[in-house]
Amino acid sequence: MLLRFAPTAMLGASLILLAGFLEGRERIAAWAVALAIDYLGPTVVGMGRGWRVAPAHFAERHGLIILIALGESIIAIGVGAEFQLVAGVLVTAALGMVVVSAFWWLYFDVAAIFARRRLIHATGAERARLARDAYSYLHLPMVAGIVLFALGLRTTLHHVGDALHTVPAIALCGGAALYLLAHSAFLFRTTGRVFRRRTLGAVVLLALIPAALTIPSLASLALVSAVCSLVVAWEAIRYRESRVQVRHPELAD
Repeated sequence: MLLRFAPTAMLGASLILLAGFLEGRERIAAWAVALAIDYLGPTVVGMGRGWRVAPAHFAERHGLIILIALGESIIAIGVGAEFQLVAGVLVTAALGMVVVSAFWWLYFDVAAIFARRRLIHATGAERARLARDAYSYLHLPMVAGIVLFALGLRTTLHHVGDALHTVPAIALCGGAALYLLAHSAFLFRTTGRVFRRRTLGAVVLLALIPAALTIPSLASLALVSAVCSLVVAWEAIRYRESRVQVRHPELAD
């Protein structure tokens, strides 16, 4: 099975190495092609018999990747704030922590449990395909969304009273939206259910991008924080009994 993946794995890695000797658009193009090869390789080759996945370990490792990305976002808050602890910076840092906490809750409260159980119950080639789609594929855009949000947050810390430029505005609002969209796709692939509130939250965040170009960056961050908090609050209150049963199945007996 590993030999079937060798050509695409070697080609993708070679392009990443080549990108180190390039600059500008050529480097970005090499990265994009390498990413496409890595993504399409397992799909083209196929995930048939012979590929074994340790479900609990596999899910745990990907959860730790999410934790690392969230930790880097917190570091970005400290780096962006530096030693300018004025009121605007402190409020921005607090709102950034609210969004990062919402990201954490959305993944680790019950979603990670749903996905891990589904992966454990799957068998054979279906388990391998589920691991590929839900974890290898859909965790990357989740991490990308966290990283993009951290970029927008760091820019906001430097320009609290100013409107964001195009790239930081897309990073701040679009990064959070990408995380929610990838999260919804992750849950749909593992549970077969559409989590409408998370999807709707992502749509609202995308709609905030034009506003982020005109209003102060602190206000934009406040809106992003409000959207993420509302999604969390609605699910926490609306499904509080179901959440307890998912987290503590022994209480359902």
